[in-house]
Amino acid sequence: MAMKRAASTLITASSKISSLSSPSSIITRDLHASGGKKKIVGVFYKGGEYASLNPNFVGCVEGALGIREWLESQGHEYIVTDDKEGLNSELEKHIPDLNVLISTPFHPAYVTAERIKKAKNLELLLTAGIGSDHIDLNAAAAAGLTVAEVTGSNTVSVAEDELMRILILVRNFLPGYHQAITGEWNVAGIAHRAYDLEGKTVGTVGAGRIGKLLLQRLKPFNCNLLYHDRLKMEPELEKEIGAQFEEDLDAMLPKCDIIVMNMPLTDKTRGLFDKNRIAKLKKGVLIVNNARGALMDTQAVADACSSGHVAGYSGDVWFPQPAPKDHPWRYMPNHAMTPHISGTTIDAQLRYAAGVKDMLEKHFKGEDFPEQNYIVKEGQLASQYR
Repeated sequence: MAMKRAASTLITASSKISSLSSPSSIITRDLHASGGKKKIVGVFYKGGEYASLNPNFVGCVEGALGIREWLESQGHEYIVTDDKEGLNSELEKHIPDLNVLISTPFHPAYVTAERIKKAKNLELLLTAGIGSDHIDLNAAAAAGLTVAEVTGSNTVSVAEDELMRILILVRNFLPGYHQAITGEWNVAGIAHRAYDLEGKTVGTVGAGRIGKLLLQRLKPFNCNLLYHDRLKMEPELEKEIGAQFEEDLDAMLPKCDIIVMNMPLTDKTRGLFDKNRIAKLKKGVLIVNNARGALMDTQAVADACSSGHVAGYSGDVWFPQPAPKDHPWRYMPNHAMTPHISGTTIDAQLRYAAGVKDMLEKHFKGEDFPEQNYIVKEGQLASQYR
């Protein structure tokens, strides 16, 4: 999602679980599959009438990541559903005896501590995509579970989408589109707040894989590029992109005409952009958030858009997901919100489907995954989730 970067370094789980994660207290589960039939459950969004329109549309329930035939040919049971909420959901029925749960950020199956406790046979939690904050990672670490995702599978997809949203907001595109489909023609209604991107200051909060790609794609627009991250870029890359490191987030934000969220959702970053922090932003700022909706105080964003302090807000992430019909962001002015789509292009689906299959194959053989894919391993959290 998203400084959605995978960790090359693993750190001990947060103090919240430190007492649980000592070698003597972790409930160690078999991290690799033993022989025999396994029960794998996948939770994806439903394709419906669109499922048959593209043979590469594998990220939906009907497409099932394209691995059904392969799994069933090996004697495994593979159940796929979009029904994920509540005690009577299809997912809940399978929690007690599933071995592997595959979920996705686009239609997240919220894997709570309670569900983990019920899942006595659970060995592995896989995210088809990037961003595993829909899983209680502390509980997974304490239970000795492995959590992994397909690192890098949709970084290009999300970075391209962010660039598109920046341009949509800067050029005041949506009012013009609405005029076109409603039969209106009012150039002034669009032009009074349409700008060039050139010369604007763009700051990314987080500069992992996606943040770096976005900055590289912004370079030809001749913007003033800033980034805040827990790690500084390599000097050569920083010079090539022409981006300036800002160690102090609150010092960077007022400088920005456009702010892009590219950090993971953790206990520390949840609600990071609250009413007070938003009030310190430059009046008329534009915000793009394809990282996680819960990074923002929902009502504070809606209020800032209504007052004009935030001139435009665009993103594809909400909390919760799917967003309820009365979610404030649906009705606030000057927004360009969509469902969670940026990282589930057809190209991205093929990449994360292949990554899931590769990790399942390795799991069945008792082999390790690529190190950057691990989010929780042997009671430890990846560094971006510290």
